[in-house]
Amino acid sequence: MRNERQAAQPIALRTTVYDSAGKEVAALSADGRVGGDSVVEMTQAVTIRNPVLWSLERPYLYRVVSRLMCGATACDNYATPFGVRSFIFRADSGFYLNGKAVKIRGVCLHHDLGALGAAANTRAIERQLQIMRAMGANAIRTSHNPPAPELLDLTDRMGFIVMDEAFDMWKKEKTKYDYHLDWDAWHVRDLSDMVLRDRNHPSVFIWSIGNEVMEQWADSDKTAAPIARELAGIVHALDPTRPVTQAANNGSPANPVFHAGALDLLGHNYHHEVWKDFPTQYPGEKFIITEAMSALNSRGVYEQPSDSVASYETPYVKNHGPQPNTNYRLSSYDNRKAFWGSLHEESLSLFERYPFLSGMFIWQGIDYLGEPTPYEWPARSSYFGVVDLAGFPKDPFYLYQSVWTPGERPMLHLFPHWNWAQGDTVDVWVYTNAEQVELYLNGAFQGVRRKEGKVGHLMWRVAYQPGTLRAVARTAGLVTTSAVVRTTGKPTRIALAPDRVRIRADGEDLSFVTVTVRDRQGRAVPTAEPLIRFRVSGGARIVGVDNGDQISHTSFQAKQVRLFNGKALVIVRAGRTPGTATLTADGKGLAPATVRIAIK
Repeated sequence: MRNERQAAQPIALRTTVYDSAGKEVAALSADGRVGGDSVVEMTQAVTIRNPVLWSLERPYLYRVVSRLMCGATACDNYATPFGVRSFIFRADSGFYLNGKAVKIRGVCLHHDLGALGAAANTRAIERQLQIMRAMGANAIRTSHNPPAPELLDLTDRMGFIVMDEAFDMWKKEKTKYDYHLDWDAWHVRDLSDMVLRDRNHPSVFIWSIGNEVMEQWADSDKTAAPIARELAGIVHALDPTRPVTQAANNGSPANPVFHAGALDLLGHNYHHEVWKDFPTQYPGEKFIITEAMSALNSRGVYEQPSDSVASYETPYVKNHGPQPNTNYRLSSYDNRKAFWGSLHEESLSLFERYPFLSGMFIWQGIDYLGEPTPYEWPARSSYFGVVDLAGFPKDPFYLYQSVWTPGERPMLHLFPHWNWAQGDTVDVWVYTNAEQVELYLNGAFQGVRRKEGKVGHLMWRVAYQPGTLRAVARTAGLVTTSAVVRTTGKPTRIALAPDRVRIRADGEDLSFVTVTVRDRQGRAVPTAEPLIRFRVSGGARIVGVDNGDQISHTSFQAKQVRLFNGKALVIVRAGRTPGTATLTADGKGLAPATVRIAIK
């Protein structure tokens, strides 16, 4: 604490700990004296008897309130939420939280919020986390920079494991004008500030000191190990309770960063084919897959047949390997990937197989602006996400849901849509956590498929007929759930579905409204792409539109958007005046739709 006055004065630090209900559970006080225009550090130790532990299922938070007394006057106070938990990483069996073995099933997330851009918004971050939770993820990697504090507040409350990452490069450049120019002047301050800011968050379990740094590839200048030791030393001095890792895409045992003796966890990016060798290559070490997959998909695109796998180069490698489609679309079947990565099923099955792999982070949880591999402009956002830029799940989302959600919660995802042409042959896939699935087309039995293991899809090759495709899931002979897709008619009306119909009048809260079009029977038309226009009245405004199409150039701030494969999104932000906002959508030849959102 700093005394900005010229005269010395006595002080007292009163500390009170409260449980989640606001009940006092511990208190103590310490007296001291601070000189004029100087700083003094005071340390206190408090005991909470029989604490409720923070866990993924019950992220219980305490609150410590520190009150600084200057004589009889309270001159400052500060409240810090925190959680109580224990954890350990083991070389043979992975991660344990509060004594219980837990697989860290994570996603990498960039900082941008789709149509809202890079500025932090609490509700938008919360929505992203809710989508990831619905997929079954329990962890977030803040790739590749310190996160907004709002994200860590949310992960504390919602129960996520966080890998808090500091740098995307060290002293050697990746690009001409990147952080390497500021390394010497700023890396100590920036890393220290991150740890000091974030170390009280119970959701932070791992510190990452870098991502795919150039020093990992060769150590001719002998900088890799010294930098790794310096960074890990900074972190351990400020927080000795959490392990340090570094995300390396050079998985060779010759990687100089691995030999620095600085890492508590060896972090590996990709190279799933060598995961099985880790215990023999690095005996006694602890492992985490800091980045995996780099599979590529566009939502709602289904190229036939589905068993044709393509591995794409970056857009800067010409005339080598399969060439991407000229329409800038990539199939939503799990059969397209970047050459350095894998299909989703490949890496997921290996991760679930090996207990020594404590965790894995998918690249990427949600599409982000930039890096439109395997394309160049006019593509403008990534294809890596399991969820598109608008927040709509692509089909591999349900693969993870089938593996990462509790077995007592039956799930079955049937795709693709059933709007095809006579004479088409269509590959039908399902993801499920059941033992087997039966398929029927217009009541005619198409066969049964049984899962061979925990991870995978089931497939039928079906001659298209318009009508109803129905899948029935069974476990131990009993029906657990079913799913249906139907041929639809032409769109006749617009439908609006807000994620929340009541938002706060704080000028920041948001309602995310999904836009679809329906046929005369009320069925969503999955292939429709009409242009929809919006207007809003009342105490709100439209702050974003999107459709998840990686090649859409519609302004995110427009008041209109074209549906992409049957869906679009409009984002409504509350004003500061309570009332009711009315959002109206209309399109050529379609009955308009209206939805009301209460602003309280």
